[in-house]
Amino acid sequence: MLAVITGDIVDSRKLANQQDWYLPLESLFNSWGPKNETWEIFRGDSFQVEVADSLEALKKAMFIKATLKSIKSQSQQKRTAPVDVRMAIGIGEREQNAESLGMRTGSAYINSGEAFEQLRTKEQNLLVQTPWEDFDKEMNLMLKLALIVMDNWSNNSAEIMKIILERPGLKQVEIGEILGIEQNSVSARLRRAYHSEMLELHDLYREKLKRLMP
Repeated sequence: MLAVITGDIVDSRKLANQQDWYLPLESLFNSWGPKNETWEIFRGDSFQVEVADSLEALKKAMFIKATLKSIKSQSQQKRTAPVDVRMAIGIGEREQNAESLGMRTGSAYINSGEAFEQLRTKEQNLLVQTPWEDFDKEMNLMLKLALIVMDNWSNNSAEIMKIILERPGLKQVEIGEILGIEQNSVSARLRRAYHSEMLELHDLYREKLKRLMP
């Protein structure tokens, strides 16, 4: 089984320069695999990513959110919040292995698309849809609570979460060297990002999903 993440940029038309978010997102996706085969950005502000290991899907969704919300740009001076993103994680199978991502079919793609259509009506920026309704109900409630934090990450909180997700073995001193701040400031930023709770949620997602997978 695999996962498909479908998403779009929140209020993208209010951004003065599309390149502010496009280039960091493109760079992240390129680190995960080839364009069109692993990921696509389409309609100007929408994207889709295929994740071969569905156990890693929530981590990648968090990584996408942290990457976008960590962006600091002159074009955001009139915005009251950083760039943000809506995403739907669909888990299932791939029935047609076309070269282009947009031509593939299967329950993973259907679940992702259906969940994405629910984002606006549910007023929730991250949903998951799998073959298991009980898992979806429980996990989506947890995500709704976690989004109280993630939707309100500051640039600094998102930046430090991005580093943690990208290089999980780093010590606080090493993170401080990357950011040019003292260790006590690193610790404070990690607390404000609720990084421990976010990682615990990811671990719980993996544990519960692993029990269900054939």
